[in-house]
Amino acid sequence: MTSNSSGTSAPDLPTDLADRIEPAKLLSSQTSFAGHVWDVRTDVVDLGGDGGTVTRDYVRHPGAVGIVALRGGPGSEQVLLIRQYRHPVRALEWELPAGLLDVEGEPPQEAASRELAEEAHLGARQWHVLVDMFSTPGGSSEAIRVFLARDVFDAVAEGFVRQGEEAGMSCGWLGLDAAVTAALEGRLHNSLLIAGVLAAAAARSRDWSTLRAADAGWPEHPSHR
Repeated sequence: MTSNSSGTSAPDLPTDLADRIEPAKLLSSQTSFAGHVWDVRTDVVDLGGDGGTVTRDYVRHPGAVGIVALRGGPGSEQVLLIRQYRHPVRALEWELPAGLLDVEGEPPQEAASRELAEEAHLGARQWHVLVDMFSTPGGSSEAIRVFLARDVFDAVAEGFVRQGEEAGMSCGWLGLDAAVTAALEGRLHNSLLIAGVLAAAAARSRDWSTLRAADAGWPEHPSHR
């Protein structure tokens, strides 16, 4: 395969680089598969210019929240991890507490607080936005917001009963630095966990100056534009 340009000759990018929410022209859209949790859509899209018209299948996803819950003093922080079986990858993996944005009208931070109580029996007095991400933009519309929860305390999710994979879920605390090492050594594989602990470590190295308010705008999620 040949190329007309070299990566070494590509221009320097601006330090304030940012993604743009810029939907291409949608010519048609239909549900090609209706699943138990989410659907698969088939869209015909006009990319314009040399891109032409393409057909793309993707999972239509309601979005999700994840929580990096920390305890411990400066430099000795621990992160709360849960362990859950994930059938598509046939793995019992360590994850962050997380959940779908499937309650209509529920603000993301409230969803995160609910999930933390349901999955880890914890609440938190300090909430910030840590990082936003698209999990698999080539095949899913999922937008995820990861919150940092600190000053945690024991809490009970009234009326919630764990079912399915969540029924046997366990949890525990791991040093933040140890979690980063485990991710970099290939011992942890969950993308949300890896993004969350690396973002938390990076934010800590900047004295938490990059944190955003818990209710910060989130235009990347279609319901919050």
